[in-house]
Amino acid sequence: MRLKVGVNGYGVIGKRVAAAVMKQDDMELVGIVKKSYDFSVEQARAAGIRVYVPGEEDMKAFEAAGFSVAGTLKDLLASVNVIVDATPGGVGAQYKPVYSAAGVRQVYQGGEKKDVAQLSFSSLCNYVQALGAVSARVVSCNTTGLLRLICGVNSKVGVRRARAVIVRRGADPREVKRGPINSIELDPPKAPSHHALDVQSVIPIDIVTVAVAVPTTLMHVHHVTLRLERSVTRADVISILESTPRIMLVNAERSGITGTAGIIEAAREARLRYDVPELVIFEDSIRVDGDEVMLFQAIHQESIVVPENVDAIRALAKLEEDPMRSITKTDESLGLSKRLW
Repeated sequence: MRLKVGVNGYGVIGKRVAAAVMKQDDMELVGIVKKSYDFSVEQARAAGIRVYVPGEEDMKAFEAAGFSVAGTLKDLLASVNVIVDATPGGVGAQYKPVYSAAGVRQVYQGGEKKDVAQLSFSSLCNYVQALGAVSARVVSCNTTGLLRLICGVNSKVGVRRARAVIVRRGADPREVKRGPINSIELDPPKAPSHHALDVQSVIPIDIVTVAVAVPTTLMHVHHVTLRLERSVTRADVISILESTPRIMLVNAERSGITGTAGIIEAAREARLRYDVPELVIFEDSIRVDGDEVMLFQAIHQESIVVPENVDAIRALAKLEEDPMRSITKTDESLGLSKRLW
């Protein structure tokens, strides 16, 4: 019998998590919750997804559009084992008492504070700790990218400390009210940015991050410096990254890709919604000096956390106790790869 899953929120992350759940042979998407009627509701119906609303009062807008909903959030919660909260940041905490009263396991997103759940989650770092937990918070897109790198390298040679400069996209493509910005904004104007604290909510490590926001919607870019437990060669680092799941190396000389626009253009030809759930590392940027490693990496903010959401569901429900088996299963179902061409 497949695990029954619901998704509350059908925006940038929610629709992608819902689609990912539908690809899992050990899960069933019972339905999604949408507060307001728009085109995505019709797309969900076309995909065979049952649509619910938060409460009775929210049905009116759907009825006015001639759309019949399957019920309310409470109806959905009565039919699922796990709910994935993909509502706007801070809203998930408001729903937590409702989820808890229904007795369902809960997966939250990085926009929530860490105390919303029993633990913050990253598949490569603490999957085992999440086994059987009632709730987990999948950390934000930038933190997910940092943790994939840190935990991947740490598992092979050990990471003593990390420093990162995060260049944030100004807004997601659909967020027309947030941009464009005509500035490079310190975000925030002090160190550390919240990303370091978010990383530390998953693993105890010496890390400092700073961030700026720039006028682009495509991806985030990080410049990361790692101090390792021992000296390594550049070939060692490349080998580690190539063998780490959910990391894609892009070589500028071979691909002609030197930035985020090139990544997205390659993905447009190869992927649904041009999603890039992999952490993209620019191979040419990797510099190694003894025990110090420096590199540039890129994060597709709309999709990078989707595989972690699937693994979090599996861990909470103990569908699979081995992290690598879950990661492999998820990645194969979603078509993650080491290249876009």
